[in-house]
Amino acid sequence: MLRVTDLRKAYDTVVAVDGVSLEVQRGELFGLLGPNGAGKTTTIRTVLNIIAPDSGSITFDGKPFSPEMWNIIGYLPEERGLYRKSKVLNTILYFASLKGIPAQAAKRLADRWLDRFGLKESGYRKVDELSKGNQQKIQIIIAILHSPQLLVLDEPFAGLDPVNQILLKDIFLELRQQNTAVIFSTHQMEQAEKMCDNICLINKGKHVLSGSLRDVKKQYGTNSVRLEYEGDGSFLKKLPFVKRADVYQNYAELELTDIQKSKELLSKLDDRLSLRKFEIIEPSLNSIFLHVVGHPVNSEEVPPVSAMVAAPARQPMDPRVKKEILYLSLNIVIFFIVAIVTLTQDEPNFAFPAIFLAAIGLGIYRVLRAKGKAAEEQKLSERL
Repeated sequence: MLRVTDLRKAYDTVVAVDGVSLEVQRGELFGLLGPNGAGKTTTIRTVLNIIAPDSGSITFDGKPFSPEMWNIIGYLPEERGLYRKSKVLNTILYFASLKGIPAQAAKRLADRWLDRFGLKESGYRKVDELSKGNQQKIQIIIAILHSPQLLVLDEPFAGLDPVNQILLKDIFLELRQQNTAVIFSTHQMEQAEKMCDNICLINKGKHVLSGSLRDVKKQYGTNSVRLEYEGDGSFLKKLPFVKRADVYQNYAELELTDIQKSKELLSKLDDRLSLRKFEIIEPSLNSIFLHVVGHPVNSEEVPPVSAMVAAPARQPMDPRVKKEILYLSLNIVIFFIVAIVTLTQDEPNFAFPAIFLAAIGLGIYRVLRAKGKAAEEQKLSERL
């Protein structure tokens, strides 16, 4: 279905994506994983031809991307891409029309999906009247309404409560049964571990590991122990036979140098912790990430690289905005000239400066309105 080979994208001196390769088949749930700022969003935008790669190849069923492929792709961007003052149903029908769905069919599909997401009564409300979680549901509906062959979702669980996360998981599984290829990008390793067939984990734009979840876990061994306890478990990191320790308040996951050391570990716990659970496990995906990358997935110490690398290259100023700024500048110059001339008169008449001052206020409004329209059109182009 989708094959990406040696993808690279750089902005000035920052390399956002550096040699990433992945392959996704129909009927597969594929996780594009990594911490915030890893380059996931840039990878997605490049794959979908929203921004152009510097090098590498991207093919769909062996063919390079073409505009006709938009109708077989569904895309959920990380940012909100809805018209806030439009009614929910009108918004869904508008995006459905862009995918070539007839109005009556689109209305039936919209009603069905709104009901599925518990929003049956919200169709005639404005988008900005909905909570962030419900706005996320509307964006998901827009992405899947046309039954895409490839569905790409950037942080789809953002803003969803646990109940709706389960609902979305069920929908993903249904789409897989319908032979849809689903790619979802996330830094929530727990969600990926529960759902994905295959993963590609990237960090700082580079490929870290990939493959089936089973093979990835097998590769990193089974010398792991999970503990649940009461007490201070900080000493666990210092035990000589503990290779790596992921320790929380009442929970720890340890990688031992040898699984036979588990008996010795138990003896060390007797007097120091009140143990509730002790089990030998496969390493979790989050644990593997910590081992490979060397810092927590959600650590606040991770620099927000996404602000530098995830946005498209700087776009030229919209001609309409440029025109309004030119008119505003001209009015400001005339205002100062008229004001100076007026103040030099014996009996100054402030009517003319007032007129141009009002024109300046109108000009500022027109500049802001033009910028707003340009921003809305940019969001729409990213959705398409």
